[in-house]
Amino acid sequence: MNIFEALRASHEIQRELSEKLIQTSGNSEERRELFELLKNELFAHAVAEDRYLYIPLMMTDSGLSITRHALAEHHEIDELLEQLTETDFSNHGWLAIAKKLSEKVHHHLKEEEHGFFQQAGKILEDQQKISLAKKYLAEYKKYKKADKDSLT
Repeated sequence: MNIFEALRASHEIQRELSEKLIQTSGNSEERRELFELLKNELFAHAVAEDRYLYIPLMMTDSGLSITRHALAEHHEIDELLEQLTETDFSNHGWLAIAKKLSEKVHHHLKEEEHGFFQQAGKILEDQQKISLAKKYLAEYKKYKKADKDSLT
């Protein structure tokens, strides 16, 4: 498995969770659970992706500019997550923010999969793609586990 295949697996989870989240209503248990799952997924994915895709790419001249945009989008997603965390689940504005988050997540994933990955694939060596995937998955699983431990 290479880094791009590993990332796509998390991307599918993000798409599914964000779609389900915007179908919820009010201060429901389902909304709370889906939001926590999505927040965890986005966090674990972003930490591992930043460390094991973006940073290695930023070490190259050609990777620096493409990575800046992706990191800026991660920051925008973080800001929307923060807004949702600070807004009561029953607030009528909560769903509007959740829809913005879902749109931003879908936009970011589409850009990565249909442009960024191709550019990054030309920069990274084949063996490096495999090595980064192993490191990414270990980091991703560590943060997924850390969040599950804190929920119990």
